[in-house]
Formats: sequence, C-alpha cells, structure tokens
Amino acid sequence: MFNSNSPQSTPLSSPEVISSQAPTVQTTEASQKNAQSEARRRQLNEDIRASEQRNNATGGDIQRGGHLASEVRSKLEANIPNGQLTVDAAEDGTVTVSGTVNNQDQLAKIELLSKQIKGVKYVVVKAVVAPSTNQ
Repeated sequence: MFNSNSPQSTPLSSPEVISSQAPTVQTTEASQKNAQSEARRRQLNEDIRASEQRNNATGGDIQRGGHLASEVRSKLEANIPNGQLTVDAAEDGTVTVSGTVNNQDQLAKIELLSKQIKGVKYVVVKAVVAPSTNQ
C-alpha cells in the first residue's frame, strides 16, 4: 500500500532544481558591504558598552566631555549608516549633533540613540535630511 506520508513518496529533486545560479559581482559586493557594515555596527556597540561599564566602575560622568562626544558619535555611526554627522558635548551633558542624514527616519533616531549614552542629559539636533541627488 502507498502511504503519502512516507519518505519514499517524496519525489527527489533533480540537481538542476537544487542548484542555484552563481551570484553576480554586484550581489557579492553588496553582501560583503552589508556584512562589514553589520560587523562594524556590532563592534561599535560593543565598544560603547565596554566604555559605559568602565564609567560605571569608576564613578561615571566626571570629566567626560570629549569622551561623551566620541561615544555618541560612535553610537550614531553604528546605527545611522552613511550619515555625515558631527557631535559636540558640553560639560553639563548637552550634546549637539549637526550634519546630514539620508532620511527622516534617521533624523528621528538621533535624539533617542544619543540619550542611550550615559552622561547625555540634553540633545540639540541641528542635523537635517540631505536633499536627494536623484533628479
């Protein structure tokens, strides 16, 4: 008797069906860029976490102006690809972010991402969405 649930009833695929086309150069380059970008994002986020842990262990926010700007810059770089941003930090924990991003979603992320860094009290966003170059 023939059982439709048995492994023998499953048709085997021919090699032509299983194999796929070789990726194009553009596909390969895009995949490499995405992998490198994702690896860089993970690395930056790990660096930020390690820095925050050191700051917690040493008491935190004392004299962090330059480090604060650097940490915010790294956080933004990791999470807003292709953004052209500059970061300045004041002694009172105010961070000012200027420059351009590619879209409104990226612009909206700036304050939230910046405030994830210990020591950031206020965020002034002077960045704008870059005008599209596609005419």
